[in-house]
Amino acid sequence: MVCGEDPLTIRHCPTLCSHSIYNLLPAFMPANFQLYYITDRLQLKKRSIESCISAAVGAGIDWVQIREKDLPARGVVAITEYAARRAAERGKTRVIVNDRLDVALAANAQGVHLATRSMPAGVVRKLAPKGFLVGVSCHSLEEAMAAEMAGANYLLLGPIFETPSKLNFGAPLGLEMLREVTGQISLPVFALGGITVDRISQCRESGAAGIAGIRIFQDCDSMEELVGQLRGQRL
Repeated sequence: MVCGEDPLTIRHCPTLCSHSIYNLLPAFMPANFQLYYITDRLQLKKRSIESCISAAVGAGIDWVQIREKDLPARGVVAITEYAARRAAERGKTRVIVNDRLDVALAANAQGVHLATRSMPAGVVRKLAPKGFLVGVSCHSLEEAMAAEMAGANYLLLGPIFETPSKLNFGAPLGLEMLREVTGQISLPVFALGGITVDRISQCRESGAAGIAGIRIFQDCDSMEELVGQLRGQRL
């Protein structure tokens, strides 16, 4: 990894690296374990996506990824701008846009999250301004290593556990894969897929920097109570 100017210490590597996001962690995070909410308004039954985002920001969730793939750019911009305004009021939550670098830049998001078919992380890094965050979804150690080399700031690894949305893609990666990736990658790795409250400790013990998900956050009765429960765990 290339050393940078930010005085950061990465969890798995004592080297100071400019790609780390640990300077962005809120001071209240216990042991730096982070919560990453991914939106999907199509799964919501009663609440609006705006109300969920507002609740997430108000509860102190660290990351909100706007992932509304069916919407045209204008619709994603509107949701992202709303999330960015709410996050600015609190000063803690980082707003990320799925796939669309143009939307992320136009709507004042802090970064973009890339999938396998997205623009390569290395290309995004060249186009994005300094301090812009680039996340990458990975499904293997090889993909994680490639993303790290390309300049990603963090990784989403999954699915770790079985989840309805990924049943057609085969068996989940499992905790062993999570341990393998976190053991060899210096970047923060978020565990994704089938995450429940009782699986948080397993993810942390396997080296995850945090957990990411849709249903765990959108299906709860109270975002504030959920976050409080997660923060209060003896992980």
